[in-house]
Amino acid sequence: MAEKILVITGPTATGKTALSVELAKKLGGEVVSADSMQIYRGMDIGTAKVTKAEMQGVAHHMIDIADPSEDYSVSRYVREADEAVRDILSRGKLPIVAGGTNLYIDSLIAGLDFADKAEDAGLRERLNAQYDDTGGEAMLEYLRGFDPERAAKLHAADKRRIVRAIEIYTLTGETITRHDEETKKRPKRYDAVKIALTFADRAVLYGRINTRVDKMVADGLFDEVKGLLEAGLSPDCTAMQAIGYKEPAAYFRGEMSKDEAIELIKLSSRRYAKRQLTWLRRDTTVLWHERQSF
Repeated sequence: MAEKILVITGPTATGKTALSVELAKKLGGEVVSADSMQIYRGMDIGTAKVTKAEMQGVAHHMIDIADPSEDYSVSRYVREADEAVRDILSRGKLPIVAGGTNLYIDSLIAGLDFADKAEDAGLRERLNAQYDDTGGEAMLEYLRGFDPERAAKLHAADKRRIVRAIEIYTLTGETITRHDEETKKRPKRYDAVKIALTFADRAVLYGRINTRVDKMVADGLFDEVKGLLEAGLSPDCTAMQAIGYKEPAAYFRGEMSKDEAIELIKLSSRRYAKRQLTWLRRDTTVLWHERQSF
């Protein structure tokens, strides 16, 4: 029988961190972060990374575990988060998986292990170079030739996912679409109660996102990004493609004004929240908690 875990998810700026800490204190749990950016050291302000004070003594896992220059994958997350969850369970505590990266969450629950045996840094480098040479449309068309279902879900500008899909097929002869179908047939690794936070009024959510971005800027977001760039972090690496980092980086390159960068962070964050909601609405097991305002 699959062991039980609790999941707190939802779009950005809905209060996942506070609720997960509150429930951990009441239920004797520990938090396992499911945020694809909070894994990186030195990226604190733009990721709204939980602080020691906000943790309130509750143990948190899967935070500050990678260097921003690393190309962190969902398969690595599943492997390392699974180790954390099993350790928590072995000590008689409740794992509370909290965050908004739903691909990470669903892959952890399902026990995704396919990609572990389908990684080749040399091949990926060559495919990245091919993408740069031929363009996204050409690479997407190539992907469409053997995995039209996955290609239909991707935009030509989504370099990382296009390259990853081609890499996996090249190494295994199996498409990501086929793998996803097979994964759904397998018993899930964990019996998860999934709670998703949102607001009854979408305008409230968007207002909170805008306010949060303003606070990040006031707290030194642009200085954080400048420090990362000055430390030698490439603006092309995966971590620097995150919302809240690529926009200030563009500002420092002189491609837009600071005000334009701030407004773009807000717009991109609102669009991301909408995509998060769309993903979660497809999951009929989700227990929704709609908040009015706070």
